[in-house]
Amino acid sequence: MKKIIIFLITAFLALSFSRIFASTLAIEAELRGINSNCLTHLTQLEDYYGLNGLNITFAHPADPSNHPSLHTSSKKFKNGSSFFATTLSPDSEFCYVSVNMLTVINNQSCNDIAQARLDEDSTINIKTYAEGSYIHLYPESNKYQLILVPTGDFSCAMAESQMLWPGK
Repeated sequence: MKKIIIFLITAFLALSFSRIFASTLAIEAELRGINSNCLTHLTQLEDYYGLNGLNITFAHPADPSNHPSLHTSSKKFKNGSSFFATTLSPDSEFCYVSVNMLTVINNQSCNDIAQARLDEDSTINIKTYAEGSYIHLYPESNKYQLILVPTGDFSCAMAESQMLWPGK
C-alpha cells in the first residue's frame, strides 16, 4: 500500500511538472489574470523571440490586472543557453514593456558576434570598454542596447535590453 501511495504521488508530481513546463508564458499569464493589453504584448514577444523553454510568471496575488507582472523563460541549447525576462506594467488602456534577454554562446567569440551584427546592419554603433572586456552595440535609434562580455576564448555572454511604450 505504501508503494502505491509513493508511486501515485511521484506520478502526480511528474505530470504536474510536465504540464507547467509545457505551458507558454501567455497561457500562464492569462491563467493568472494579467491585464489583457499586456497579455497581447506578451503573446507577440513570445512569438518574436520563439520562447518555449521553462516558463515562470510572477503576478500580484490579489489584483494582477492592475499591477506589473514579471515573466521569465529559460532555454538550454546545444551550444549555450538563454534567459528571457519581461516586465509588463499596465496603465489604463496601455501596457509598458521592458525586455531583457541574456544569451550565453559557447562556440563563438564576442568579436565574431559583434562583426556579424555589424555585417547585418552597418549603421550599428560599437563601443568597447575596459580594454575590450565589454562590447556595447546599439542602433542609431537606441531601440535596444546589446552588451557582449567574453566568458572565454570562444564563448560570449550577450545581454540585450529594450524598453517599449506601445501606443504612446
